[in-house]
Amino acid sequence: MSVVEELRGRVLVIRLEREAKRNAIDRATAEGIDAALNRLEDDPELWAGVITGTAQVFSAGTDLSAGVSLRTERGGEYGVIRRERRTPLIAAVEGLALGGGFEIALACDAIIASRTARFGLPETRRGLVATSGALFRAARALPPNIARELLISGRHLEPERAYQLGLVNEVAEPGCALERALALAEDICLSSPMAVGETLRALRAITAAEDTLGWQATEQAIEVFRASEDMSEGISAFFEKRPPQWRGR
Repeated sequence: MSVVEELRGRVLVIRLEREAKRNAIDRATAEGIDAALNRLEDDPELWAGVITGTAQVFSAGTDLSAGVSLRTERGGEYGVIRRERRTPLIAAVEGLALGGGFEIALACDAIIASRTARFGLPETRRGLVATSGALFRAARALPPNIARELLISGRHLEPERAYQLGLVNEVAEPGCALERALALAEDICLSSPMAVGETLRALRAITAAEDTLGWQATEQAIEVFRASEDMSEGISAFFEKRPPQWRGR
């Protein structure tokens, strides 16, 4: 199984376990995340969730070899990106959170990052654009210039700087991101689950119009690069482990 669920009292831990593929998301993994988050939303005894990876990597994003849609009915991309949640979800990040992996973290309500964590959006180095919310969520979570830098350069953001910029809630020692995320989840569980759920609903409503525009702009970008030579070249270069030869079209 590429997704494992574990109960910790009223907290559901969702663990990505596909480390041989750097926890890249294929169809089975997306469905596993979707099922776990459906459980989190539908079980009234669960008041918070934590999504995490393995000790070495959170997630490298989409498995480019999967070649299938990774959307689900309730959750959208990866089962989480467009989900309308009333139950809080915390990302506990050890190691790399790249591309869609970073976008999963951006879709959560809080991020706890180990000192080993690295955040990045390498899509443009593959002839692609970020398609799972980062085009607008990164600029919401980070200063606009920093978001632009990540989106167009492929550079990584280290956890200490991410904390200083307000992206990360807490920086943990290596191996302790899940422990610290669970501590935050337990604090959340001291609050009324109804009050927490209504707070998240209200916060989502405030940004709903902005999100609609963000998804429209994302879809426009997807239409442009989908038929491009650079997209084909970027993906071929990735699998062939060579530098891409860009043509700009």
